[in-house]
Amino acid sequence: MRCAILADIHSNAAALMAVLEDVDRRGGADELWLLGDIVGYGPDPHRCFDILRRFKCVGVSGNHDLAVLERLSASGFDPDAAEAVRWTKRQISAEDALFLTRLEPVVETNGFTLVHGSPRQPAWEYINSLGAAEGNYKFFKTPYCLVGHTHIPMSFKQEAGATSAAPLSETVGLVLGKASLILNPGSVGQPRDSDPRAAYATYDSGSGVFRLHRVPYDIAAVRERMWNAGLPVRLAARLERGV
Repeated sequence: MRCAILADIHSNAAALMAVLEDVDRRGGADELWLLGDIVGYGPDPHRCFDILRRFKCVGVSGNHDLAVLERLSASGFDPDAAEAVRWTKRQISAEDALFLTRLEPVVETNGFTLVHGSPRQPAWEYINSLGAAEGNYKFFKTPYCLVGHTHIPMSFKQEAGATSAAPLSETVGLVLGKASLILNPGSVGQPRDSDPRAAYATYDSGSGVFRLHRVPYDIAAVRERMWNAGLPVRLAARLERGV
C-alpha cells in the first residue's frame, strides 16, 4: 500500500493541488492520511474539501478544524488565527462541516497512530522537543506515530531506551524498522521551517520507506486571494518566508 501523508493544509487549495499532482507523478497513492487542520489561515476551505472528497482519506481533526466546528474555543488562538476561524465558518458548506465532524482525534492504521498535536493531547500539544517526544511514547501502542501541528518536518526515534531527534530531509528516505518513531511531514499549506514550498510525505508499506517531499506552488496567487478575502495580512505575508 502507498500512502500520501498530509498535515496542516490550512485552506490552501493551490498547495494541496500541487502536492496531489506530485503524488500522481510519483505513482499515486492508495490512501491520503490527513493529520489535521484542513482549515484555518488560508483562502479556499470549500475548495480543499471538494478536492479531498475525490480521494480515499483517513484522517484526524486538528485544533483549527475543531474551532471551526465550535468544539474547541478559539480563545487560545492568536488574534489573526481566531479571525481566520471566524471567516472560515462563514465559507464552508454543511457538507464540508460534515467532513470535519467525521474526523476522530486519534486513528490507528497499518502500524501507525495518527494524531494532529500529540498522542497525549491530540488537539493542542506540540511535539517540538526531545522532552515532548519522550513524554508521549507511552501514549501510543503502534510502532510509529504521525503528527502535525508544528508545521516543521521532523523525526524522533526511541531505541534502546534513548530518544533522539533529526530533521527530515527530502534527499534521504527513512526505512522504518524496529525503532519506535514519531514522524512529522511538515505542512502542506503553511510551512514554518523557512522553506516556503509545500511539504508532505509518502509511505510505501512494501518497501517500508517513509520519504519527505517538497513542492513549489504559486504563493503569490494564494497571497492575493487572502488579501482579496480580507484575511489578516500577516497570514498572507508569512507564506513567502515559510515561517
